[in-house]
Amino acid sequence: MENINFSTRIKELRARYNLTQEQLASMVDVRRETIGHIEKNKYNPSLALAYKISRALKSNIEEVFIFEDEVTEE
Repeated sequence: MENINFSTRIKELRARYNLTQEQLASMVDVRRETIGHIEKNKYNPSLALAYKISRALKSNIEEVFIFEDEVTEE
C-alpha cells in the first residue's frame, strides 16, 4: 500500500504576499485555525480547499503542496 505524505509552502507564500493566516482564511472561506493546522501538517485539506488556497496564493497546487510517496510493504 502507498501512503502519501505532504508538506506545504503556505507560510512562505503568505509571507511573499504579506498575508496573515486570518486574511488567507477569509479569502478561502475557512477559519484561521484551519490554515494554521494545514501549515503544521495537522490537517489534510480537501482538493477543493487546496485549489482555493493555491489560487489565493497565485500558485498551482504543486507549488503549494509538496507530495512525497511512501511505499510500505504489506
